[in-house]
Amino acid sequence: MTAMPNRVKIVEVGPRDGLQNEKVLVPADTKVELIRRLAAAGLRSIEATSFVSPKWVPQMGDNAEVLGRVLAGSASGVDYPVLTPNLKGFEAALAAGAREVAVFGAASESFSQKNINCSIAESLARFRPVTEAAQAAGVRVRGYVSCVVGCPYEGEIDPVKVAEVAETLISMGCYEVSLGDTIGSGNPTSVQRMLEAVMKRVAVARLAGHYHDTYGMAVANIHASLQMGVAVFDASIGGLGGCPYAAGASGNVATEDVVWLLHGMGIETGVDLDGLVDIAAWISAQLGREPASRVARAVLAKRAKAVLNE
Repeated sequence: MTAMPNRVKIVEVGPRDGLQNEKVLVPADTKVELIRRLAAAGLRSIEATSFVSPKWVPQMGDNAEVLGRVLAGSASGVDYPVLTPNLKGFEAALAAGAREVAVFGAASESFSQKNINCSIAESLARFRPVTEAAQAAGVRVRGYVSCVVGCPYEGEIDPVKVAEVAETLISMGCYEVSLGDTIGSGNPTSVQRMLEAVMKRVAVARLAGHYHDTYGMAVANIHASLQMGVAVFDASIGGLGGCPYAAGASGNVATEDVVWLLHGMGIETGVDLDGLVDIAAWISAQLGREPASRVARAVLAKRAKAVLNE
């Protein structure tokens, strides 16, 4: 095992990954306000939107407006990466002012076909013009790998395949690769096995964990990843999200659950937990539901009890 980090970076993916699967269109005003509140709570990397075709992801049809408004009022020192699946998307993102983009691959052939209608090799070939154009424009690129532990169509995924895709993304110019347990089927043992394979080809300092909580293992998987030296994790406020191509997959691990774990372990994040709980309650109310996060629900219940006892 590697020494645990004493500080962790959280990449907030709620405004994009969290909201993209909502059936009712969320107003741009709400998206912009969500991002503003997240930055005020101390998050320094907030995935703002996705430059994909509105035909495929209608929720992100206001991408240029959202990013433009966010950048116009952006807090100092905050990054707002956006998803760009191809060169057309990158060019649109660049025109809207993006300074960091993300490309999205998979370790499963079947998932790649369902998600972006091409093979793994074809998807990687599509990304090369994006990374080359980004490098020319001085824009940073982050890579994602989906289905790093399990796939809804193929079952268990060979860790070597994950390592191959991650290594290819790094070789293309991605500064970091986020490893996604898209269907949340991973457990600490399978996640560490996957990380061991990937770390043979990619330095741990260039890896991030992206764990969904379908089976309630996301926080445990983060703890297991910390033991391997991983110091960057994606999370979604209030546990928002899911995957349109993975039936039954729940949202990303809740940001406030991750921060509760890390702060309890004495690991710094720079993020205000109480502020996150307030944001989780607010955005969940906007969407007409309760927060999916156990920590948010527990803190809110404790607050309500304290008010009653006053």
